[in-house]
Amino acid sequence: MNISHIEHIGIAVKSLETAIPYYENVLGLKCYSIEEVADQKVKTAFFKVGQTKIELLEPTAEDSPVAAFIEKRGEGIHHIAFKVDDVACCLHEAEEKGVRLIDKAPRKGAEGLKIAFLHPKSTCSVLTELCTE
Repeated sequence: MNISHIEHIGIAVKSLETAIPYYENVLGLKCYSIEEVADQKVKTAFFKVGQTKIELLEPTAEDSPVAAFIEKRGEGIHHIAFKVDDVACCLHEAEEKGVRLIDKAPRKGAEGLKIAFLHPKSTCSVLTELCTE
C-alpha cells in the first residue's frame, strides 16, 4: 500500500452542536465544513490540523453504524483514515493479505472522497478507512 499521510481521524459524537464548540473555543480550531452523508447516515464536521483533518461524526438515524458505535462504546475515536493513491488497488492488496473488508469496492464519502473500510477484526481493533480524491 502506498499511504501518503493520515487523511483524517473520525470521532463519533452524539451532537455536532455540542461538540463543535469544544474544538473551536477550547482547541482553537475552525470548523470549515459541515456535510450530511445520507447513505452513511451521518452528519460530519471538519477541522484542519496541519495536513490532517479531524472529522466529527453525528449519527442521523438510530440504525446508523455511528449510532451503534456510540451505543456500544460511547463517544470517541471511531476510525483512522489513510490517504492512498488507489483505494480499489489497496482493497485488493489488503484482501490478498487476509484482511477482512467492510467494503469490497470504493464508495463516495464526505468531501467527495472515494473511501473504503477495512474491518477492525483484521486491523488490530482499529476501524481503518482508505481514501483518495
